[in-house]
Amino acid sequence: MERVAVCPGSFDPITNGHLDIIKRGAKIFDKVYVTVLHNSEKSRTLFELEERLHFIRESTKDIPNVVVDSFNGLLVEYAKSVNAKVILRGLRAISDFEYEMRNAAMNRKLNPDIDTFFIMTNKQYSFLSSSIVKEVAKYRGDVSDLVPSVVNDALMQKFPK
Repeated sequence: MERVAVCPGSFDPITNGHLDIIKRGAKIFDKVYVTVLHNSEKSRTLFELEERLHFIRESTKDIPNVVVDSFNGLLVEYAKSVNAKVILRGLRAISDFEYEMRNAAMNRKLNPDIDTFFIMTNKQYSFLSSSIVKEVAKYRGDVSDLVPSVVNDALMQKFPK
């Protein structure tokens, strides 16, 4: 039986921390669906859905068992639709654990056949988030070592010097 995982997020934008989790997950699972949450009611994003999907596709094109997709609705329903039994999530700190534990418990209640698999981030990415990348880029700080080059280029266009 194929081991399938879903790695969800808003990925606004994808960071090297996200990529680390995706790459490590791809070594464990036969297929990893990296799925962008598309929720029109969620706060406004810096990048449009198609841009975020493009960034992820470009950043993962050398990982053959990664599929890039988007979804709207309940994550467990999406996971079921792609035959995934696992939700893959990265953890940076205690605050992440608390938030992720609540989500994992709710997902488990909604579908007891789907488990959440946590991977601890590498220490070099323990502070990294899409929000902090956008904030630093907005004020023209260098984030080139924190994001894939396709994202860095896009950020430089959004926030020219």
